[in-house]
Parts: sequence; C-alpha cells; structure tokens
Amino acid sequence: MRRRRDEVSEDIEASADAVFDLVHDYTRRLSWDTLLREAYVEGAGPPGVGVVAVCTGRWFLGGLCFRTEYVSFRRGEVAAVKLINRPPFFDQWAASIRHEALGERRSRVIYTLSFTARPRALAWLLEPILSLAFRLETRRRLRALRALFAASPRP
Repeated sequence: MRRRRDEVSEDIEASADAVFDLVHDYTRRLSWDTLLREAYVEGAGPPGVGVVAVCTGRWFLGGLCFRTEYVSFRRGEVAAVKLINRPPFFDQWAASIRHEALGERRSRVIYTLSFTARPRALAWLLEPILSLAFRLETRRRLRALRALFAASPRP
C-alpha cells in the first residue's frame, strides 16, 4: 500500500532554534496552533525521542485525537513523530518538521506528512480529501506561527 505524502513550508523571521523551541513547547502550543484544542506530552519530561505527545483537534475539524511518539528530535533541525493510536480514517500517519536556517534571524519550517487512510476500500476517496484538508490547515498553522513571531521578537 502506497502512503500519501504532502509538504508545506513557511519562512519565519526568527532563528531555527527559536521556532523549534516554540513548536515543541506544549505549554504554549495552543497560542499559535489553529488545528488543536488540546496538546500535551505524557509524563513529566520535555519532548524528545520516545516521548508521547497527545494532540486533539478542534471540534469543527473533526476533533480527532492523535497520540504520537517522537522518533527523531534534534533541536533547531528536525523532529519527527509517528502515530501510535488509531483515530478514525487513518491506518498509518507520520510527520516531520524540519528547520532550515536562512540567516541568523530567519528560518524556514518544512512540515512533511505521510499517511494511509482506512478503510482500505475507501482510501482512493478519503486520501485526496484528507490530504487537501491537512495541506490547507498546515498552511494556516504555519502562517499563525509566523504571525506570532512577527508580532513579537520573542513570543
């Protein structure tokens, strides 16, 4: 079965480290993330390889709860997660956020998502719809992240 893959990027007026730190600060995640109504890491520690993060979408976006495990975590460079629960419509799901420095105070965030839909018999119908929804919402999320940095040099 072939996985669907999408990528969205945004340039932000902040260092790769600063953007990375905010993206993975779950105490502040809802200050910019337009998709979520709840976000936290399980346990007492900070995000890192092996840590489980829980993100629950807003009701108008389906309210799906994704439990993901960090499989990569290199500050200022990349973090990647894989889905460990089975929300409706998703058989497999994984995402990475890469950060590229474009100068001392400018960086690019590249969000890559791959997934397969279920039930398999309807994947041909579901995957284009889910892909479009994720691309649109990810673009909106990254623009909100950019706006937060634009509004304040240290959000």
